[in-house]
Amino acid sequence: MPSKKRAPPKRKDKKDRIRYAAPGADKVIREQTPCERQLRGMLEAMNERLPDQIVWKVADKIHDMNLKEKTIRKILEATVQRFRLHTIDPTESAGIIAAQSIGEPGTQMTMRTFHYAGVAEINVTLGLPRLIEIVDARRVPSTPMMEIHFPREVAASVEEVQRVVSEIELTKLLDIADIETDITNMQIIVHPDKQKLRAKNITMDDMEKALSKKSRVKNEVERVGEDKFVIKSGELSYKRLQQLLELTKNLKIKGIEGIQRAILRKEPEGYVVYTEGSNLARVLQIKNIDHSRVMTNNILEINDVLGIEAARGAIIREAHRTLSEQGLLVDIRHIMLVADMMTSDGDVKAIGRHGISGRKSSVLARAAFEITTNHLLRAGIIGEEDHLGGVAENIIVGQPVTLGTGAVNLVYWPKKERDKAK
Repeated sequence: MPSKKRAPPKRKDKKDRIRYAAPGADKVIREQTPCERQLRGMLEAMNERLPDQIVWKVADKIHDMNLKEKTIRKILEATVQRFRLHTIDPTESAGIIAAQSIGEPGTQMTMRTFHYAGVAEINVTLGLPRLIEIVDARRVPSTPMMEIHFPREVAASVEEVQRVVSEIELTKLLDIADIETDITNMQIIVHPDKQKLRAKNITMDDMEKALSKKSRVKNEVERVGEDKFVIKSGELSYKRLQQLLELTKNLKIKGIEGIQRAILRKEPEGYVVYTEGSNLARVLQIKNIDHSRVMTNNILEINDVLGIEAARGAIIREAHRTLSEQGLLVDIRHIMLVADMMTSDGDVKAIGRHGISGRKSSVLARAAFEITTNHLLRAGIIGEEDHLGGVAENIIVGQPVTLGTGAVNLVYWPKKERDKAK
């Protein structure tokens, strides 16, 4: 017997807006407020149309103002006029305009690596190299970094923030201890620095556990007193002792793989941690941080951890910030179009022969971009057809492109033929 369907939960906010969230449904069904109904009625009377998002925003703004109908009409007329200014013509080549709008300012960008946001200790790639990294969808950026914020109650406490920093920053044995080789007894002696241990919030037991866990089967770790460890080599071989020394030096004691350094900065809203290196999945598991404001410049990592929509937002944010830092004002809608193209099929694709340009349906468009002979030869072997729907392929064959007047077909129907048809 099928289970009874429960009524969808409803919630009212302070502006009498009711939202219905149907169980298991992706869409949120939304009831209009009286103000929204009034705006829609006036738009119908004016024979005009605006997107829902704009109607909601206008309704939110004028909700408590008690305006006269004449004034609301003027606001709507101004909104419609501004909306029309921001629309493009039918069959407009939005892709080419976006490419030009980003490419031309890109030629004015410098090729240098800058310090990030006043943090002198962390270098981060900016300018043209960073823009190329973004559109190439590089697996790992040349200078990966993260920005970690804290909740208000934690951000004010230096001790709590420093404790989180010690958990994030990768600490190797060489960072907190002096290591010496005893060739006579074929062993390695580790002298922990107690001051560094306190600063990193590491105990001798933590060290012993890390050494025992990572040492190979034949090696014996022995704690001698309270101030040193002895690691014996199981073989009487200098080569083996040297290998053991290198292994011991780079032994991870604490922290997150991939994050070499974490730097604490005092910002107006509280303390913020900037890291050299990135590991989003592990950082999001740490307590006492603001998980909604953890940022990384590694777009592919964001896609793996948070999904394609988050990756799209990261492409827009990173590209817009890279251009803005150079003082280049590019309309964000051009960047949004590029981000949409890069993420349209659920994966982050590069803009190049291994991504968008290499996956075009037109043979001539692919051949015009790179490796012309290979594309034409392959298309000829498999009998591929080109319907000449895009810009590049029509220019190659010397006919009008399907934009503007080229997108309109005129048909003449002679009067005699019309009369016969009647």
